Amino acid sequence: MKKIFKASLLLVALFAMSGIASAQTVKLAHVNTSEVMNVMPERTKAEKNLETYYNELQEQLKTMYTEYQNKLQDYQSNAETMSNLVKQSKEKELVDLESRITAFQANAENEFEAKRAELLAPLLEKIQNAINAVGKEKGYTYIIDVATGATVYIGTDAVDVTKDVKAKLGIK
Repeated sequence: MKKIFKASLLLVALFAMSGIASAQTVKLAHVNTSEVMNVMPERTKAEKNLETYYNELQEQLKTMYTEYQNKLQDYQSNAETMSNLVKQSKEKELVDLESRITAFQANAENEFEAKRAELLAPLLEKIQNAINAVGKEKGYTYIIDVATGATVYIGTDAVDVTKDVKAKLGIK
């Protein structure tokens, strides 16, 4: 009776351990979000909006720079005939304009990046939702984005779900 009890206990332990081992199975896949982003129809509209915004900023900067060039040229051609007070006033005006141009450039870069983030956020959210759905449907433990460069190794048997994410988004 003891042998049957021990054998039964051993079988129960083996089944329990195999259940634990299978519960710890990790199912990995990878996706290239950059590839997905590049084929999304909404990306084209976002890029056009960004390009328009960029051109507006560049036009404003060009206007400021033209104003600076005109004032500098005027100052250089008339400096000899100007009184010291007028000369100092013109020099201060040029320095102030230089400062405004520099500040505008810095602000324009920040505003452009903010606009990019604003326009791309809905696309990134849509991709993330599709990845989450594919991960749940296919039972993956992890899906690694190879576009971010954070992946250091992808096994030869890893599953690429980029096509599944595109299909989930209705993209070919």
